[in-house]
Amino acid sequence: MAKMALSLALGLLELALLSAVLSAQKIGTHVAEQHPEMPLWTCSALGDCTKETLTVVMDSNWRWIHDGQYTNCFKDGAWDAMLCPDPDTCSSNCHLEGASTQEYASTYGVHVVSDGLMLDFVTATQYGENYGSRLYMMEDAATYKMFHLKNREFTFTADSSQLHCGMNGAVYFVEMQADGGLAKSSGKNEAGAAYGTGYCDAQCPHDLKFIEGEANIIDWNSTSNPPVGHYGACCAEMDIWEANSRATAYTPHPCDITGLERCEGVACGDKNERYDGVCDKDGCDFNSWRLGDREFFGNDGTFRVNSAKPVTLVTQFITHDGTDSGDLVDIRRFYVQDGKVIQNSEASMAGVSGDSVTDQLCADLKSASGDTNDFKRKGGLKVMGEALDRGMVLVFSLWDDSVSDMLWLDSDFPATANPTDPGVSRGPCDTTSGKPKFLRATYPEASVTFSQVKVGAIGSTESADRRLGELSV
Repeated sequence: MAKMALSLALGLLELALLSAVLSAQKIGTHVAEQHPEMPLWTCSALGDCTKETLTVVMDSNWRWIHDGQYTNCFKDGAWDAMLCPDPDTCSSNCHLEGASTQEYASTYGVHVVSDGLMLDFVTATQYGENYGSRLYMMEDAATYKMFHLKNREFTFTADSSQLHCGMNGAVYFVEMQADGGLAKSSGKNEAGAAYGTGYCDAQCPHDLKFIEGEANIIDWNSTSNPPVGHYGACCAEMDIWEANSRATAYTPHPCDITGLERCEGVACGDKNERYDGVCDKDGCDFNSWRLGDREFFGNDGTFRVNSAKPVTLVTQFITHDGTDSGDLVDIRRFYVQDGKVIQNSEASMAGVSGDSVTDQLCADLKSASGDTNDFKRKGGLKVMGEALDRGMVLVFSLWDDSVSDMLWLDSDFPATANPTDPGVSRGPCDTTSGKPKFLRATYPEASVTFSQVKVGAIGSTESADRRLGELSV
């Protein structure tokens, strides 16, 4: 569900430099784009890891969009009627501005730290406030890094100690196009991946200002929170880490489609048509608290994974025959903290067993909780594996949730359901604790740090000494 992340619209005031909830397709000329550095280690089956210095780019929805000079195309949740009377004219008139590395920090709260990034929740400037961020790892100056994770493992270290109930410091993969939709837009998108265009996810977000190079102004609802347009942008999504200091989950979301699809109507799966859309919006979430282990993850030393300290997490994508071409059958997780390997929790919900995401665990969880098994209907792990095989883009984000207050991650969801019913309680947070207005006013100093990102063969990204060391159970 990281995709409610798009509800994270920037709360910027009218001045141009902070009109960051905006996106555009032409390239502005006021500020040269500079991508902050972030390293990636690639590891072989022998355990040898090679460090490569790559970069990240800010999503286009956070950027200033203007007419090529200093007039905003979009302000206060609404499009300028003169510059944007229709989608094509708007795309032609509007420019997406770059950001320097200094502005990444001072305007968006994105800081380069040792071997990684720190993302601030609230960044205040003389012009207003920016809330959270979403960034993509780059292969080069104009192309997203494409990860092929089947029969691989993905590892990084997270420090979520400063994240409160209702916040989500997320690391995930989505099936965006490597060029940010440049080629597919038929010339409408001139900015591309270099400026963070082309986002999509399994929630089929409608709050993207441009989709496939076209302004999403049809039926634009500026009174919605966040403002939304007629079209959505759907694609497969693999949530590796959605977490604050109180709860966490990892979740595959398969889709019936290949790559990004601009959706409308039933295909988007909105509201009462949730399970008729092209993507599995619920996914199959492995949330230790929801699955019955209330002592596994939390913010002090009484929990086996102590979120008050950094923790390294390893996610393995297992195929049925141990080859790159095999079908995905299992998504496994373990943690490393204080030099100890911590095995993932075992499900203890009645009728559900296992310590990883398999089709069987997903079916049992859906049955026990009374949820629709859209995961199976959308093809389950096999289809998720096909998306991983095609290649997906790595996303880092920090966000709050104006749609459902992040209750689906860390509290009782739905809030009106009986919390003692199977699957309703997702974490220890109160149902009133995740309101964005409260969070932004009360915890502006919150942040999350992601570092030591590694990818490689199964068993390669964490040392054999740790794997064979003392197990914490």
